[in-house]
Amino acid sequence: MRAVLVLAGLLAATAAPAAECRQDRAIYADRDGGYELTFEPVGSKAAATSHHFKLKILASGLVLDGIVMPGDPERSNGMVMHNCREGDVTGEEIAACTVWEGVIYALDGGDAALLPDEGGKAAKSLLLAGFGASLRYSTLWEEGKASVVPWDVLKKKGCAA
Repeated sequence: MRAVLVLAGLLAATAAPAAECRQDRAIYADRDGGYELTFEPVGSKAAATSHHFKLKILASGLVLDGIVMPGDPERSNGMVMHNCREGDVTGEEIAACTVWEGVIYALDGGDAALLPDEGGKAAKSLLLAGFGASLRYSTLWEEGKASVVPWDVLKKKGCAA
């Protein structure tokens, strides 16, 4: 009996860290199941961005690129882009391929906060202010690559390995 209790305690102790998810591995979805946002590591401490993510439109399979840049004043400034050129680009070129730009808020228990650091505990939910409307009036909608307006709130649904 004592061995069973010791084993149960060890399993509980090892399960707790597995339940925690780092922000750079968190996966989120909108309430209607049409969109999935997956964070990934930036890969460089020298990068101008603080977070990278992919936003998948599940109905079409289209994957959009997303970044977060720290701002002044301190904000988690996000961008979602489609078919942006790599390398040196002009502001006009970036504007042309940007689907959404705004603040990403972490929602944990009622208050809006900055997005946790890459290695920090993942937020329970995200608010991409104005994302749904921005997507609805983008060229992606006109091209039929998006046909369901997402909610601006996405809830954590998992953690990438």
